Amino acid sequence: MIIRRELILSGAAAILAAILPEHAHAADDPTAILTAIYARVIKGKGDGGGTFVIDTKAARTKYLSNSLATLWAKADARTRKGDGGPIGFDPVTNSQDPDVKSYKIVAEKQAADKATMAVTIEAHQSAARTNAADKTIRYDFVLEAGQWKIDDIKGAVDGRPWSVRALLVESFKH
Repeated sequence: MIIRRELILSGAAAILAAILPEHAHAADDPTAILTAIYARVIKGKGDGGGTFVIDTKAARTKYLSNSLATLWAKADARTRKGDGGPIGFDPVTNSQDPDVKSYKIVAEKQAADKATMAVTIEAHQSAARTNAADKTIRYDFVLEAGQWKIDDIKGAVDGRPWSVRALLVESFKH
């Protein structure tokens, strides 16, 4: 009798865990998304980079907001065959040659439908980034249809700021 009761209770708990929305949202917040991205980036020697976030239309749909993915598709459509795309570097690692040993994620702003997260990365080679601003990549997130999506990625090169969204808009001028 006790075994049967335990079986019924554990079965009910499993069903509730599967259908409760709280369970689904645990992995779909900006920190969890960035943790998954950077955990994949640092696998191996940390030189694989984060272009998997932007390489394909499917990846952009998964990670990027509708407006950013649409803007990117329009910029890609204007790119001549044989030319590089509108973004000529890996914005996830802020580099041409990824070198990521570790990362730290901090929420800078968090609201019900928007968030800004800062990811500070450290390289294997200590002299890789001489300007401290170049080590931090900021992500603007928006909540779309119940899912957090990246709406912009921002960083700096030699202390000069860049934004993926601004670079895509700029590509229309050329």
